[in-house]
Amino acid sequence: MVLNRDQELWAVALWVEKNHGKEGPAYIAQQIERLFNEGDEAGIATWKTVAERFDQLSCQSPTS
Repeated sequence: MVLNRDQELWAVALWVEKNHGKEGPAYIAQQIERLFNEGDEAGIATWKTVAERFDQLSCQSPTS
């Protein structure tokens, strides 16, 4: 199965949610800081997009 870019970004956001839970924003911030120190602007942009997706996940309420 091949994922498009949007699906990849959602997959990363879901991975962060599953593996870091409430600490997800801190984990994302660490990644952005690391990439900033490395001068990786494309990586920073990617993680900022992941952060937006992560925020959307946390805003949704469970359906039960």
